[in-house]
Parts: sequence; structure tokens; C-alpha cells
Amino acid sequence: MNSSATGRWGLRFLGLGYIAVLLIAPLILLFYKTFEEGLAPPFEAITSGDGLHALKLTLLTVVIAVPINTVFGVICSLLLVRHKWKGNWLIDAAINLPFAISPVVIGLSLFLLYGKNGWFEPGLAEAGIKILFSTPGIVLACVFVSVPFVVRETVPVLQEIGTEQEQAAETLGANAWQTFWRVTLPAIRWGVAYGVVLCTARVLGEFGAVSVVSGNISGETQTLPLFVEKNYENFNLPGAFGAAVLLALLALVVLMAMNLLKRKEAA
Repeated sequence: MNSSATGRWGLRFLGLGYIAVLLIAPLILLFYKTFEEGLAPPFEAITSGDGLHALKLTLLTVVIAVPINTVFGVICSLLLVRHKWKGNWLIDAAINLPFAISPVVIGLSLFLLYGKNGWFEPGLAEAGIKILFSTPGIVLACVFVSVPFVVRETVPVLQEIGTEQEQAAETLGANAWQTFWRVTLPAIRWGVAYGVVLCTARVLGEFGAVSVVSGNISGETQTLPLFVEKNYENFNLPGAFGAAVLLALLALVVLMAMNLLKRKEAA
């Protein structure tokens, strides 16, 4: 018993120590460096014109990209679980693609499609639509890198609940939309919500793909992660640290929402 208890405490100490070294210690150091010279320098950097624009663009990207991926994720989940056919493996592989490819490669692929001499550039140019180095390109990159999360959290829930309740609703005369809205969606809501939280976290922190397609233009196409990188390169440490702390606080809010949803899903 003593050796077993010692082993459990040893594993706990090892796990907590690992988390402390890799996560907690860097966050503590980040907060210390940010406010080392007081609240004014980081606050002024964040509330500057470029800082506020970066924050607004980041939040705008979240507001656009996350609902798109939520709707797409629910539809794909229903297709994979409720409407099985031979081509499902191809859809499943395409959804998993962002997990296997570097975000920088994704950004380069979008550049080859929508950039100068790209496949879609002539038609878009004639229509007066600009994708790269603008908000649509940033949203498109974030949608691509975060597309798997809602699907991966919703598919297991759909598999677990089965089809009995949906079949009962159809037997009672409900059409497909009524069955989805009143039976399926309430049953998968926590899985969808958890996927939305993960998708939000991914969009908030996306750097690689966005850095390729945005051009990192201050006050125009610069998101908050790009704002951190550019200020750090320009030796504006208060600006870089202040924006990094803001991103960390947003991530903590997302983490709290994730834990809350986990508890509700378990209940």
C-alpha cells in the first residue's frame, strides 16, 4: 500500500512539475516582464491605434470563422455518421488535413490559389474581390486551420446517441428539419459547444497561415499574434508583452469555458 501510494504521489508530482515548467513558469515570467515597469507602457501599447486594430481584427476573424466552421462541422458530422457512403473516407481525410499540414504550408497554398497569377486570381480581380492581404484572406486561412475541431467533437456524440430518438420523431410525423432542431441538436449541443471553444482558441492564436496571406501590415491586416511578433522584432517589448498577456487572458477565458462545458457534458 505504501509503495502504491508513493508511486501515485510520484506520478502526480512529476505531472504537476512538468506542467509548471512548461506552462505556468513561462506565464508567470510573461506577466512579470509585462508589468515590470508599471501598467502604463503595456496599456499604452495595447490601446494604440495599431494595437486596437489588431485586437478588433482578431475578434472579427473569430466572429466570422467560428460560425462558419460550426455550421460546416455539424453538417459534415451528420454526413459522416448518419449518411454513410463510400466517399466518406475522403471527406474524413480532408477534414483531418489541417492536423497533418503545417499552417505555413496552408498559407502558401492559399497564396498560390488567390495570389498574383493564382488559379482564382483572374476571375476575382475582374469581380473586384481582393482575398490576399485583406480580411477575407485572414478569415479564409483561419477557417481552414480550424475546420476539424467541431467535427471531431460532434462525431463521437452522434455515434453515442444512436438513431432511436430520431426514428421515433420521424414515426410521429416530424420532418427532417424538425427532427434535427428538436431531437438531434439538443442531444449534441455540448459536443458542438466544446468544438466551438476549441475552434475559437485556434483562431485566436493562429500565426503561421495568417502571416503568409495577410502581409502583416500594421493597422490594416495585422492580427494580435502578428502584432506581438512585429513589436518584439522592433524591440518594443512593452507592446509585445502587453499584447501577449492580452492573448493569454483570452486563452484563459476560453480554457474556463472549455472546463465548464466538460462538466456539463459529463453531467
